[in-house]
Amino acid sequence: MDILTLIKSDTAARSPLLRKYLMKLNQRIALTCLPHRSPTWRYVGKTTSLRENMSVNATGENNEWSHGFDADSYNSQKNPGNLQEEDIEVPEILEEVIEVLLSGLRDTDTVVRWSAAKGIGRITARLTSALSDEVLTSVLELFSPGEGDGSWHGGCLALAELARRGLLLPASLVKVVPVIMKALHYDIRRGPHSVGSHVRDAAAYVCWAFGRAYYHSDMKNILEQLSPHLLTIACYDREVNCRRAAAAAFQENVGRQGSYPHGIDIVNTADYFALSSRVNSYLHVAVCIARFKEYLYPFVEELLYNKICHWDKGLRELAAEALPSLVKYDPGYFGDFVLEKLIPCTLSSDLCMRHGATLASGEIVLSLHKCNFMLSADKRKSVAGIVPAIEKARLYRGKGGEIMRSVVSRFIYCISVAHVLLPEKLKGSMIDTLVENLRHPNARIQSSAVEALKHFVPAYFIDTDDGGALDITSKYLKLLDDPNVASRRGSALAVGVLPYKFLAKRWKVVILKLCNSCSIQDNSDDRDAEARVNAVKGLVSVCETLTGLRKDSVLCLVEEDTSLHLLLKNEVMQTLFKALDDYAVDNRGDVGSWVREAAMDGLERCTYILCERGSISFSRKTIDHADREVSHDKEAHSLFDVSLATSLVGGILKQAVEKMDKIREVAAMILQRILYNEVPIPCIPCREKLEEIVPREVKSGWAVPTFSYPRFVQLLQFSCYSRYVLSGLVVAVGGLQDSLNKASLAALLEYLKVTDAEKSSFREYKLATELLWVLQQYKKRDRVIRPTLKTIEILLSKKVFMDMEGHTRDFCAGVLDSLVFELKGTKDFTKLYSGISIMGYLTSVLDETNSAAFSQLFSFLGHRYPKIRKASADQVYLVILQNENAIEEEKLDEALDILSETCWEGDLEEAKHQMLRLYKLAGLDLATLVKTTNRRSDNYGGKGSSITDENAFYSSLVGSSGF
Repeated sequence: MDILTLIKSDTAARSPLLRKYLMKLNQRIALTCLPHRSPTWRYVGKTTSLRENMSVNATGENNEWSHGFDADSYNSQKNPGNLQEEDIEVPEILEEVIEVLLSGLRDTDTVVRWSAAKGIGRITARLTSALSDEVLTSVLELFSPGEGDGSWHGGCLALAELARRGLLLPASLVKVVPVIMKALHYDIRRGPHSVGSHVRDAAAYVCWAFGRAYYHSDMKNILEQLSPHLLTIACYDREVNCRRAAAAAFQENVGRQGSYPHGIDIVNTADYFALSSRVNSYLHVAVCIARFKEYLYPFVEELLYNKICHWDKGLRELAAEALPSLVKYDPGYFGDFVLEKLIPCTLSSDLCMRHGATLASGEIVLSLHKCNFMLSADKRKSVAGIVPAIEKARLYRGKGGEIMRSVVSRFIYCISVAHVLLPEKLKGSMIDTLVENLRHPNARIQSSAVEALKHFVPAYFIDTDDGGALDITSKYLKLLDDPNVASRRGSALAVGVLPYKFLAKRWKVVILKLCNSCSIQDNSDDRDAEARVNAVKGLVSVCETLTGLRKDSVLCLVEEDTSLHLLLKNEVMQTLFKALDDYAVDNRGDVGSWVREAAMDGLERCTYILCERGSISFSRKTIDHADREVSHDKEAHSLFDVSLATSLVGGILKQAVEKMDKIREVAAMILQRILYNEVPIPCIPCREKLEEIVPREVKSGWAVPTFSYPRFVQLLQFSCYSRYVLSGLVVAVGGLQDSLNKASLAALLEYLKVTDAEKSSFREYKLATELLWVLQQYKKRDRVIRPTLKTIEILLSKKVFMDMEGHTRDFCAGVLDSLVFELKGTKDFTKLYSGISIMGYLTSVLDETNSAAFSQLFSFLGHRYPKIRKASADQVYLVILQNENAIEEEKLDEALDILSETCWEGDLEEAKHQMLRLYKLAGLDLATLVKTTNRRSDNYGGKGSSITDENAFYSSLVGSSGF
């Protein structure tokens, strides 16, 4: 046949569409050779309704509708005429056609397999019963273990077609159903992934076709076999399409067959949307279905044998979380059988198996404890020996070592909460294991170890009086100074979760040690942002632990905790304020923002501690005399005074107007919680205005610049907050992010634009004063100075600060002095460009500042960097054109010619020569020029150094361009 030759050709191998059409052509040829008839042996179905099915389930009786048509007699009895009719002549070509279609069921493309399956169904409908059995046998051979996933998928499609057309008789279901149950769980591991989701989907389609094709009497026994498998796939399959396909098949059978146990309840629970989330399917839908005993044990077996050893790590963790959620339905089964299966698997050579088994074992032990189920002595001993056995087998090494470390920490957490009895030797071994995990550089391993330590120490060491508490505390304090960065990270978190007993005797040492760890180290090699973040978190946790047990104690003496709260106010709060100025940067970006975020959270929590301490002090000393009440009220709030409240709110406001969206949102939400806390925070200046700016009902939008900046910029009018706000605002206005620049600048200009001229002049004067303060406060700190100079340049271009009457002169003089200091010896092109531009604006002031700025601007014509000389020449040219008094009129043309015709980016000596000519034309003091030039040369080259390459040091120019 030409078709067989073409199917085997290279052209067909490259074209799925061609193979699909060849399948269609092949089956059409076979159909033309077979007589068109409806086979008498075909299974005839009948349409039923959901109401009828449910009425049968409710009454348990065979009503008239179920006897009106006897399926067995119709589909099995055959008269002699029928036998004669089936004795037909079979064309020779038919066998070859069916072979082609069977090979099409193995094709690599779904469209070809689907077309071949339909062809099998069409041709079988015209064959005799005996021949159809042969076709079915050939299809079932596709499900042999040696076949690939394509054969299984094509076989499922063919079976579904045969069932839909009534060509799969009930007598054959005995052979078909076991194959379909295997196909429902088909999942073959291939490298880092697996294949089989399309097979499971097709198997669910076969079950769906069964529900539509057969009578409930024929399907009763089949449904009892299929329902647990369908629901297992519906709840626990990895792919959402398989979960939904299995649920659809189950729903179809419930509606048409009506023989599923608890069918309607399950259909209402496992609907299309509930199964869309894998987490919801595992932890909610499956738990609801498992309350029916018919499905509990199949669910447990699926998780136990297939899911906790799955190749997907996330699925294993989810399965280990889902398995203990079923414990409540049969704790004895889990305590005996399931744990018996899991414990040996914790030492499996397969990483997936031992990871899932260890995690599931711990979670089951914890769940059994919550169910008040007591494990037997042998089981407790086996559970306690899991961690030592893992360590003895050295399973922390090699591939999967990190995974096992994390899961062992989680296992220790579970047995600690469950209070599993441990020998003393084993306690020491496990604490050493946690210490090793705390020293690991992986953050997830550290966090799991900290969580385990938080429960392990109180469970096994809190009642001992052998000095173990002091030893454990000393061990972690020593690690705070460890050269290993990972050790410092983990130990800071570990100290934060230690119980009160372990901190009480050395609380001052612990707090001061953590305070020291929150600061940036002098040695740049020792600096680590994560270590500082963990130190801040640990410090705040220690403070809460130390103060938490005291605040409810009526017998606690004032002398005992006064020193603690004073240390909290004077050391801890100040340390957190310093952490708000952590702007460390590395190759990951602004890593200091992590510290600032943790510091804001810590300030909020410490504020609550101080204010609650004040309130408790007041309640304990409440007496009847009014004068003594007043004195006690002052004492109560002395821990949180106006100065501390101003620093707190100001520091948070500074973060609320800076450039990072996340930090702005966090700061605004923290400020909102402080303003509207249940225990009122006292002594906050301008509270009414703050509550107007940050209302209680606004819960989102603070990260949007156009929403937040117009609100917070209003605080510039209050002296207590203006410097905090402005020091953060200039970073946004003068930064590199264009959208942020526009929003923050628009808010600032809108704030300055008021109808009242006197009020507008006052706001400009106040802003000018605070800008000068920023320039003085952050000298030589380019992170702030660069955007501040850019902000001043933008404001001067908008004619701000030029109408402040006598204050304009002072502002310009202050800015010029700062420029001289900041630009002296700098290699930062951003600062140089902004400084040159600002000097150009300052020359318009009619006083001695004019000549000083003009002289400074001229000096940059002889700068070592060609780009700076060119920018200075352009600025001088504009100044001369705009200022008639800059150069005498008869010398003006010559000066403009020099500026325009000189190649300022060329030879340095030629540029200096032309600069001297301009100095003479402008009538400036040459002594000032020589002094300025010599000072700049000393800063650039150092004593005795010479400049050989005037085009060097362009890295700053590249950086200023945003690269």
